[in-house]
Amino acid sequence: MIRFDQVSKRYEGGHEALSQLSFQVAPGEMAFVTGHSGAGKSTLLKLLGLIERPSHGSISLDGQSLAKIGRGGIPKLRRRIGMVFQDHRLLMDRTVFANVELPLVIGGVAPAERGRRVRAALEKVGLLAYERQLPATLSTGEQQRVGIARAIVAKPTLLIADEPTGNLDPQLAVEIMGLFAEFQQVGTTVLVASHDLPLIKRMRKRVVVLDHGRLVADIAAEEVL
Repeated sequence: MIRFDQVSKRYEGGHEALSQLSFQVAPGEMAFVTGHSGAGKSTLLKLLGLIERPSHGSISLDGQSLAKIGRGGIPKLRRRIGMVFQDHRLLMDRTVFANVELPLVIGGVAPAERGRRVRAALEKVGLLAYERQLPATLSTGEQQRVGIARAIVAKPTLLIADEPTGNLDPQLAVEIMGLFAEFQQVGTTVLVASHDLPLIKRMRKRVVVLDHGRLVADIAAEEVL
């Protein structure tokens, strides 16, 4: 599903966020990317969503080279990717339902189908009863669940999350990671950037470790201690 081949990313000013990074993630696999603050975790995810472009090397998603996707093709690519952020990025003046529905509106899905999908996504994250509420009335953990529902409502083949439990207490963090594991069980490829080592160890999934933009370890799930 994901292939990085000797990928480097250098920003203006000379900072090299990633250096000659090579790894693969199989379809339906769940993996964590970890490392110190500034190791390159967020940059890696941004490259997958074409928020950034690599300086060198090649990236492919489901066999398609991202280098061949122009500006006009980026929205189509992103409809295949569900993105979850630490800060939720919800529209506070719209209801929970409207927030989750937004990717389907952009994608041109018919209203009746949108309603069915939104309610199915909210039910999956345990928030169906909150569909008419505004995000500001929800707890931090509930807002994160809304963000996850929005990310999965379009049935993406790839789900990426950037520090999705960074603002949550340990028990909520475990519950959120449990949701990601459930999505993997139905065939979604899941890639999560996190520095929460105790939680990563608890999940017993593959771990890719970065250090100053370089791959320093790639630990198979059965070897995670």
